[in-house]
Amino acid sequence: MRESEESGRVADNRRLWDERVPINAASSFYDLDGFRSGDEDLDAFQLNEVGDVTGLDLVHLQCHIGLDTLSWARRGARVTGVDFSAPAIERATELATEIGAADRAEFVVADALDAAEVLGHNEFDLVYTGNGALMWLPAIDRWARTAAMLLRPGGRLYLAEFHPLTEVLDDEHGTSAVRDYFGREARTYDSPGSYADWTAETAHNTATEWHHTLGDVLSAIAAAGLRIEFVHEHDTIPFQRYGALTARGTRFGYPDGSARLPLMYSLAATA
Repeated sequence: MRESEESGRVADNRRLWDERVPINAASSFYDLDGFRSGDEDLDAFQLNEVGDVTGLDLVHLQCHIGLDTLSWARRGARVTGVDFSAPAIERATELATEIGAADRAEFVVADALDAAEVLGHNEFDLVYTGNGALMWLPAIDRWARTAAMLLRPGGRLYLAEFHPLTEVLDDEHGTSAVRDYFGREARTYDSPGSYADWTAETAHNTATEWHHTLGDVLSAIAAAGLRIEFVHEHDTIPFQRYGALTARGTRFGYPDGSARLPLMYSLAATA
């Protein structure tokens, strides 16, 4: 893909996300009232795998409106959230003030791939990236190099992400491949509404995703000079990704007795 074409698709994505900030912030999906009251936005496995963050400098790449970022701040980290959407950063900054975390939370408008140039090298103990982020990045190798540059010696990258297999399975049962897992072409499509409110009226609906296999991600991290500590695959997901999934408390998974496929994965790597 030519650089100008890639830049145009990223610009379309930015317009899409800018428009959805107020929709998502007002939705029950994000439940900002509950978050203000103390509800947490992090999976239990993330808390267990990351461990104590008290006193750590943490940067969250692609932070959207900042709920995950501020959840880490509540647990004692000094946090910096980065997102390419200016309205998202504005809303995250407001939310930090609303919950009394403005003294330990900063939010910066920047593309995740430019974060090291914007924030500086060797500034953070932990680089964090959460659900549904990597598919919006055209260059996974550059993302991994950025993470490595942001980390201090001995610092960690932690990623919790939807398993790339979920992008190729059928929407009803989630058991049959209907798209090419190894396809590297960008996928541009029309996406009206928002995953937080499918009934919302929207004007900027052109989205482009880039598919990164699990091997792509692991290879990029290793090539960036980071040492992979673990890779864990998980059989639940925070929303009903396929029609056949059933509730598992606040999460969803395959029905009891059925064959399971990985729905999420997490990993940690050390500088």
